[in-house]
Amino acid sequence: MRRSLTRTTLLTLVHALVVTKPDYCSSVFSGNSGQLFQQLQLAVFNAAARLVSSAMKSEHITPLLRELHWLKVAVVFSHIAALTLNGTASSYLAEILHLTADVGSRRRLRGASTSTLVVPSTRRTTLGDRAFTVAAARAWNALPPSVRSTPSLLQFRRDLKTSLFQSSYSSP
Repeated sequence: MRRSLTRTTLLTLVHALVVTKPDYCSSVFSGNSGQLFQQLQLAVFNAAARLVSSAMKSEHITPLLRELHWLKVAVVFSHIAALTLNGTASSYLAEILHLTADVGSRRRLRGASTSTLVVPSTRRTTLGDRAFTVAAARAWNALPPSVRSTPSLLQFRRDLKTSLFQSSYSSP
């Protein structure tokens, strides 16, 4: 099939059918182990990158992923963060997501001046950490302040992708 399609057509198909799914299902993946992310990265994303670029299995995958501008699977929380940005504006999500500055007992803390969210405590780390309120607050608080303070959704998504790309492929 690869021989009968152009690179741009193949890239469009792979992006539409493969690359967007982990971001779409990011709430299902939140709270899972790093081993699951590594298996998903190896089995799906690396194979898709090699398919698009006609690379051999022995070639390093990081330069291919960087060239394609694909994020690694471990940073699939961009959709949760975008929902959190919308949640601070919508009424039904605003009821479950609370800014640190809005909680009376936390107003005097240093973090109250930033736009961080309160992470609810959970009893069970396996199930409780997967709840949207916990996963959204953690994903939101992990973002740089410059990304959190972006006024529009379109600019937020651009800044978020840039920030995640830089942190994903920065040299140690």
